[in-house]
Order: sequence, then C-alpha cells, then structure tokens
Amino acid sequence: MLFPILTCIVFLPLAGGLIILFVPKQNIGLIKTVATAVTAIDLILSIILLVNFNYSGSMQFEENLSWIPSVNIFYHLGIDGISIGLIFLTTLLSFLACIGSYSIGMRQKEYFFLYLLLATGMLGTFVALDLVLFYVFWEIVLVPMYFLIGIWGGPRKEYAAIKFFIYTLAGSIFMLLGILAFYFTSTPHTFSILELGKTTDALTMPIQILIFIAFYLGFAVKVPVFPFHTWLPDAHVEAPTPISVLLAGVLLKMGGYGFFRISFPLLKDAAHYFVLPFAILGAINIVYGAVVAMAQVDFKKMVAYSSVSHMGFVMLGLASMTTTGFNGALLQMFNHGIITGAMFFLVGVIYDRAHTRDLNKFGGLGVKMPVYAGMLTVFSLASLGLPGLSGFVSEFMSLLGSYAAFKIITIISVLGIVITAGYFLYMLQRVLMGPLNEKLAAISDINKRELFTLIPLMAIAILIGVYPLAALKFQMAAIEQLIAKLGGMIF
Repeated sequence: MLFPILTCIVFLPLAGGLIILFVPKQNIGLIKTVATAVTAIDLILSIILLVNFNYSGSMQFEENLSWIPSVNIFYHLGIDGISIGLIFLTTLLSFLACIGSYSIGMRQKEYFFLYLLLATGMLGTFVALDLVLFYVFWEIVLVPMYFLIGIWGGPRKEYAAIKFFIYTLAGSIFMLLGILAFYFTSTPHTFSILELGKTTDALTMPIQILIFIAFYLGFAVKVPVFPFHTWLPDAHVEAPTPISVLLAGVLLKMGGYGFFRISFPLLKDAAHYFVLPFAILGAINIVYGAVVAMAQVDFKKMVAYSSVSHMGFVMLGLASMTTTGFNGALLQMFNHGIITGAMFFLVGVIYDRAHTRDLNKFGGLGVKMPVYAGMLTVFSLASLGLPGLSGFVSEFMSLLGSYAAFKIITIISVLGIVITAGYFLYMLQRVLMGPLNEKLAAISDINKRELFTLIPLMAIAILIGVYPLAALKFQMAAIEQLIAKLGGMIF
C-alpha cells in the first residue's frame, strides 16, 4: 500500500487538535464535532489495516525516512501481529472515550486538544520501529495525561497527576539510558529496532542484563508491575471517566508492548535469565491486586486494582516462553483494554447520577436501571473470566503456557481468579441487589449516548469469548516467530 496509512493514523488526531486551537472556545459543538470526526476516521483507517493485514507475521505497511542522518535516526513506522490489535484497540477506545467526553463541562477546547495529542502519542508508540522515535511518542503521552488528570480530575487531582508524572518520568529516564546503551554497543551504531534484533545476540550477558533492567524499569511502571503500581489507583480515581478508560485500556498496554517489541526480542539471553522473577511478579500482581480490590469500597478504586491483577497474567504469560503463554499474554492486553475500559465507562455512568462511588451507598439498582444492570453483569462476568467471554480465553492461555514452566507459581496464581470472582460478585450484590437506597429513588437508566460507548465493547468481548480465533489469527504467526527467535517452546 503506497498510501502512508500509519502516518495518517498517528498524526490525524494531532491535526484535529491543531484545528481545535483555531476554533472559538464558545463553539463547543464544533470542537466536539472535530474531535469525534478525527477519532472516527482513525478508527476506520485501523479497520482498513485489519482488512488488508497479512497473517504471515512479517512487518507490514512500513514507512522509512531518514530523520536525523548524522546519528542514524529514522522515521520508521510499521506493524505486525504484535501491534495490529493494539492499534485497533487504541483507535476504538479513543473514539468511544471521545463520545464519553461530551459530559466534560469545563474548558472543552483545552480538554479536546490535549485528548487528541494523547491519542497521537499512544498510537505512535505502537508503530515506531526506531528507538528514538519510540521514546519521543512514549514521552508525548506523559504531558497531556498529566494535565488531563491535574485539571479535569477529582478532589486530589494535583497529587494524582504529580505522582503519575514522577513515576513515569523516572522509569523513562532509565529507558533512555537503555536506548543509548543499545546505540553504543551496536555495530554499526543504530537505533533501528529491526536492525538491533539482528545484532544484539552478540552482546555479553552482563551488558544484556543491565540494558534489560533499564528497559524493565521503564515498562514495569506502565504495566504496572508490583511494587511500581501505587500511582495507578490514585490516577484512576481522580481522572475523569474517559481518561480512566484510556489509562486502563491503552496506557497500561504500552508497558506490556515494550516487553514484546524490545526487551524480549532484542535481549534474548537476559529474557531467559529473568523468566522466574517475571513469573513471581506476575503471580504477586494477580493475587495481591485481587486481594486489595476485594477490600475497596470505592467502585473506581476496585476496578483500578482489578487492572493490577489482570495485567499480572501478561507477566505470567511472558515468563512461560511458550507460544500459548505469549499468545495469551498479548490477547490479555487486548481483552483487558476492552473489558476494563467498559467497566470504567459503567462506573462513570453511575457516578454521574449518584455523585458517589461508595459501593455501600448503592443497592437495588437492578430494578431501577435494568439495562445498566445487564451491561454491568456482562462485563463483570467477562472480567472474572467466565467461559464464553473474552477474559476467560486469554487468562486460560496465559496459565496454560506458564504451567509448563512454573507449576507451583501457576497454581498460586489461580487463587487470584477465585478472589476476582469473589469481589466482582460481591460488587454486583451491593450495587444491583437488596433494598433500594431511598436517595436514589429517582435515578435514571443508562442513556443512548452511554449505551453507544458500551455496545461495541460488549460485542467484541462476546465475539472473542465464543470465537477466539477472530483475534488470535492476527498475532499467532508473529508470536511463533518471536518464540522461535527466543528458543522457547512451540506449545
């Protein structure tokens, strides 16, 4: 395809944001229309990518131009089976969260500009094939997210925004050191991810371990891996609902994607060296996140800690060094984005009406809000891993892959699923069942705009649950090539 579709996907939101800067702030309707139009076009372009995607596992739709030739930096974009699903996920959630942003009531012009800048950063991270370009997009995400939380967030928004900024920036500094180490240890010096994949096997084990740790600190903060997770609940609780959707649905995947794209393929020996710590940290994430989620009375904080638990399956799958585990880990990133993004939409729906997230102040809403109750039940069951819904497929594959290598750790991790079922069912009981809180007697059911943001996500969750190959066929060939390069098990 001669058309530079990846450049268009990445920079169309930025172009829309620049247009918004020239729209009078009083013209809120036009501002929303521009933002919605560019995110909708981006979603259509990503669907075109899916339709034209070759399942061979090779890098596709590449665009490669010299950017800073004096230090061998290129504007190099491309996608394969590892990134195609994340591109679609990002454009889908960006469009739906843009619709969800219609309820933002202050400084809409600034909000939608920063929102579209955030979309450009997220999309660029998933298509960049030059480490410097990857780092630029990675850092672009940091600035708009800081302001989106710090200006439009809740009562402790400044604290949450600063904590997010400090954690992410600290991790990024180590990642930058790793990028420089790659450049100076490669012959010839290069930042190309594809070229480094051909030469880094020659690096000595100590150098590989040091570079791996540097990148790990950058990626682990984003996942987030215990104990770097503490910024996440604060950011989620204080962020406005659409930003929580993108934070859980996309930003956490940037860390997991970094492991798939950079850490494991470029540092093969170090990856094998660290599989046991990865498995242990994955199990800690799964069980610890679930236990802490069960203790929450704030609906949004409960969903935030569930993200810590669910992303543990990504770490566990990566530790397996098997095709089944890797496929499960990558699919878990996509499924988590779909399911938890929907859960944050649902939290926002009830908060807009009740002005509280205290689970103990709800009750009996199943009768007053039957459509909302149905949606909440479906996504809660998907999140706890009910067979027939997408969450089960990816979690089962991650556990199946890791069991071949770490039986005891996998058995411990299964406890997290039991606890997850407990806190989601307990939440459903407190919100939907029992006597109705009299203060909520006049509460209205979910409206058409809110329903529009949820129906596509529910359809995808059911489709992948019933027919997993709909998603797996895009990534299997790329995963098999990666496992072959790593010397893992084709299982």
